[in-house]
Amino acid sequence: MINIAQYLDSTYLKTPQQSGISEQETLQKVKDLTQEAIDYHIFSVMIRPDYVAEIKRFLNEKNSKVVVGTVIGFHEGTYSIDEKLAEATQAINDGADELDFVINYEAYLKGDLELVKDEFVRCTQLCIQHQKIAKWIIEIAALTDEQIADITKNISTWAEENFDEKYLKNIFVKSSTGFFQTQNGKPNGATFEGIKIMLDNAGKLPVKAAGGVRTPEDAEKMIKIGVKRIGTSSALALIKNDSSSEGY
Repeated sequence: MINIAQYLDSTYLKTPQQSGISEQETLQKVKDLTQEAIDYHIFSVMIRPDYVAEIKRFLNEKNSKVVVGTVIGFHEGTYSIDEKLAEATQAINDGADELDFVINYEAYLKGDLELVKDEFVRCTQLCIQHQKIAKWIIEIAALTDEQIADITKNISTWAEENFDEKYLKNIFVKSSTGFFQTQNGKPNGATFEGIKIMLDNAGKLPVKAAGGVRTPEDAEKMIKIGVKRIGTSSALALIKNDSSSEGY
């Protein structure tokens, strides 16, 4: 029996504007998510940078080992490298344990591989220097199968070229933000086909499936094919052996 909870990044990334609720109500949602993670031994909470300091304090007060993750350059990925570094530095100072960067996939699609490589190396180096986990969101719904394979392989190559092998387990390739707008009902999160391509090209790097994992059966299948983490807004439903209608 797989302990699904230990693979889950329980996620809430909507702004107050996106959810139509107040800042205080949003913070309460994030706290409720965190308490849920404590109660059900979920590995981590994945939240926006604005809430990291408050949630780290909340966890420390409860002597909890739940990991705090946050997103950088979210959700478009087009922030400059300096902006991503500044946002990441603040998140680290606030207590984030893991940082999920949205890679500049638009630059990748335009052929500017040097920019993408530079941001990957510099931002990952920052995380390694501070003993943090770096995850790179490639937004598979915006890419063809060939592009998913290529960008994943590039990230793997850059990681092996620039970082000692002992750090590679702390550099993930992640599928999706959950915010990309697709057409014709195409999934905007992890699919088994997309994740398989990532796994086939990630080399020694772990893979995180984010979005679209809505049943315990899907979660177990993702884990069995090699996924090391699952990002979901439906962590409790997955643990309680239920299905979810949540979008992420």
